[in-house]
Amino acid sequence: MTDKFLDKVYETTGADATRKLYDAWSKSYDAEIAENGYRTPARLARAMAQCSRDPSLPLLDYGCGTGLSGGELRAAGFSTLDGADPSKGMLSQAHKTGHFRKLIQLDLSQPLPIQTGDYHAITAIGVISTGAGPASLMDTLMDLLPSGGLFGFSLNDHALEDADYLAGVGRLQDAGHLARVKEYGEHLPGMGLKSMIYVFEKK
Repeated sequence: MTDKFLDKVYETTGADATRKLYDAWSKSYDAEIAENGYRTPARLARAMAQCSRDPSLPLLDYGCGTGLSGGELRAAGFSTLDGADPSKGMLSQAHKTGHFRKLIQLDLSQPLPIQTGDYHAITAIGVISTGAGPASLMDTLMDLLPSGGLFGFSLNDHALEDADYLAGVGRLQDAGHLARVKEYGEHLPGMGLKSMIYVFEKK
């Protein structure tokens, strides 16, 4: 019987514990997510495409996991994708998809190995949440974009109930970045979870 991880992920804390969980989950992740009808990647990929002036420019899929979100970004028209993730197991699965130009294994104890302006668009799909990426990741990823760059991310119901994550969205707005998309909809219907997707354009 295959282990299930969705019921564990929201309770896991700490970068090392989270990385180990995703390493263990990597081979069964897509199947378990599919069982629960994962909708957010397709929703956010479509929203990014609607806002993009040139989908051929490099896009970083931060927290790319197995490459599932990369497939949706490709289907939406983005042709130059790089992926980044701290889990070696997840990146091994992402490599098999062929969606990515380059894959970067992240060391979360170190600064991101990315320079401001390397990417005109960044996504963090299902990444910024309790049990995963901290709210401060919104600021970190926005800082890597040039003016006019697009930042797309999602907050599931767990994150939307946490004041730290709502404050992170507020910081982006207060900094003058333009909210191009804010849409609440299905996330994991099999678990009764929804998510808000956002696309911000950097001022």
